[in-house]
Amino acid sequence: MSLTLQPEEPLIDVRDLHVHFANQPAATLKGISFELRRGECLALVGESGSGKSVTSCTLAGLTGAGAQVQASRLAFAGQDLRRFDERTWRSVRGAQIGFVMQDALGSLDPLRPVGKEIAEPLQLHTTLNRAERQARVLELLRAVGVPEPELRARQYPYQLSGGLRQRALIASAIACNPRLLIADEPTTALDATVQAQVMSLLESLRSERTAMLIVSHDLAVVSRLANRVAVMHNGVIVEQGSVEQVLHDPQHPYTQYLLQAGRAVHFQRKPATARPVLSAVAASSGVASPPLLQVRNLSKAFKGPDGQRRTVVNGVSLQLQRGKTLGIVGESGSGKTTLTRMILGLETPDSGDIQIKGQPWLQLSDAQRRELRRSIQVVFQDPLSSFDPRYTVQRVLFEALQVAGHLRGDWLPRARELLGLVRLDAALLGRRPIELSGGQRQRIAIARALAAGPQILVCDEPVSALDVSVQAQILELLDDLKQRLGLACLFISHDLGVINHVSDDVLVMKDGVAVEAGSVREVFDHPQHPYTQALLDAIPHLESGRRMAFEFLKLAI
Repeated sequence: MSLTLQPEEPLIDVRDLHVHFANQPAATLKGISFELRRGECLALVGESGSGKSVTSCTLAGLTGAGAQVQASRLAFAGQDLRRFDERTWRSVRGAQIGFVMQDALGSLDPLRPVGKEIAEPLQLHTTLNRAERQARVLELLRAVGVPEPELRARQYPYQLSGGLRQRALIASAIACNPRLLIADEPTTALDATVQAQVMSLLESLRSERTAMLIVSHDLAVVSRLANRVAVMHNGVIVEQGSVEQVLHDPQHPYTQYLLQAGRAVHFQRKPATARPVLSAVAASSGVASPPLLQVRNLSKAFKGPDGQRRTVVNGVSLQLQRGKTLGIVGESGSGKTTLTRMILGLETPDSGDIQIKGQPWLQLSDAQRRELRRSIQVVFQDPLSSFDPRYTVQRVLFEALQVAGHLRGDWLPRARELLGLVRLDAALLGRRPIELSGGQRQRIAIARALAAGPQILVCDEPVSALDVSVQAQILELLDDLKQRLGLACLFISHDLGVINHVSDDVLVMKDGVAVEAGSVREVFDHPQHPYTQALLDAIPHLESGRRMAFEFLKLAI
């Protein structure tokens, strides 16, 4: 479909847009208006449920058959989007409008290699032959910072880390050089160095021909990519203006609240006296009480689609004391997830030793492992995908309590007690997780993990998909639970600001190796390894016209 645009006409023109879903009592979008011109980047910011994603889906024709869309004007390149049928949308999506969704695993086809996924829009919308398409796929993977693109193109989504999946999704969205790129949290799953690469790529894509609509809870990302910002709250745009004005001189109380919440996550740090200097990798630290978790020289290799074995974890050691938090950071593919899976007993290491509460985890019988497993529980990045969609919150918690060995008569009072621990009302017991906000779902996931009465809580990117205000609430909750219950926490994150906020000690991983470890203050104040230094240098700023230093870590330390 050929779309022409007059020189003075905005590429996107939205006036008085309302969107109402049949299963909801109130409209999701309530009369929002904005324009987006060629060469511009508009960022939508706001809390979960504010209407950001519904706005982006509306512009891509993805609201679904049950949505009622009304507007006085809803145009792309001068064409009325309300008149597009599905055939027209198929010719526009991918070619004219690229869409990067937040959930890369759910967006990529699990039954085909990512290279074929990226090649699909090229096959549908270009005249490139097969060899040219394959070359373009590798070019795109390199552009978004995917290492070993020839290998990765042959792998399936489940074989890739979250960050690599996200980069593959971005590559697919930009394959045909669309005129509008809609990116819903495009850097959420990426570590600081890759995030910087992807932001540079997105900046380079913005040209006289291309416009971008960015949905993000990361205000530093917004400050770098966007020209203008629209702040959304309860389906309404409460403030709109230039990045300089909105992020550095906000007028609306809600905008001020979002900025304050972002600083609470990334700037605040417990006093130095509350953070003893411990080596995260020392085999013996002189601490009187034995560590709850001790890992020595753990290694693991996997065979790739080319038949070669690649070491993904190589001789990693760490220890975790009661009541402390050890943060593990590193780029996508550094081995964080594989290390975590071995600690949880979901992967068997090729060599090395794991002790939990002084017991040799790898040498225990199945019955002994089941008993000890109650001591170590996990909170995943995406709680919704870890819940059975048919279950109510009550059934989710009842199942966890049953596995933990609680008597049936204790399930209901214990479930209410667990909700109280994570600061949720017992009235939510009858709701299904899909009916809850992202922050509520993550609290349910934490409550489920606490059902077994663990001593160690493994948190795998538990706040990366949450907006900044909810991040602050969840991190505060985890810190409170750690203090009240005496929990030890293994906290995996690509976000150094979050690690800085929650951790006592930190271990930095690269290419399967622990390259640096120590107290957060030692490592972030005086990084010794070049990779740690590169990670810290890559942290985005809340920028002004003269790159004001709202630097996430350096002001905090």
